[in-house]
Amino acid sequence: MMMSFGSSRARLLALSLGLSTLAVGVAHAEMPGLELDGDAAAGKKIANDRAKGNCVACHIMADAESPGAIGPALIAMQTRFPSKEELAVQIWDATAKNPEAVMPPFGKHEILTQKEFADVVEYIWTL
Repeated sequence: MMMSFGSSRARLLALSLGLSTLAVGVAHAEMPGLELDGDAAAGKKIANDRAKGNCVACHIMADAESPGAIGPALIAMQTRFPSKEELAVQIWDATAKNPEAVMPPFGKHEILTQKEFADVVEYIWTL
C-alpha cells in the first residue's frame, strides 16, 4: 500500500504532538507535602547566595546587595500570596502557573534541598 505524502505528514505531526504532550505531562511535578516551617534567617542567606538560591539575581529584596530587576520585587508577599503554601508552589515550579516563566523551578528540579526550600519560603514569606 502506497502512503501519500499528505497522510504521512499528518501522521508525523500527530506523533510529534503526542510526544510533546507526553513530555510536558512528565515534566510537571507536583509539590510534595512539605513541612514549611523553615528558618527565615537561613532562608535569607540562601536567597542572597549567588551560588545557591540566588533570588537576588532577578528580584529586588529588602537589604539585598546588587539586586536584579527581571522578576517582580519581593515585597508585600503575604498580600500577594494568601497562604504560605501558595507562595511555596510558586517557588517550587513557577511554570505550573505560567509556562513562560523564566524562574527556575527550585523545588521540582531539586536546586534546593527540602530544608533549604522551606527556609527560603519562610524568608520570602516575611517580606
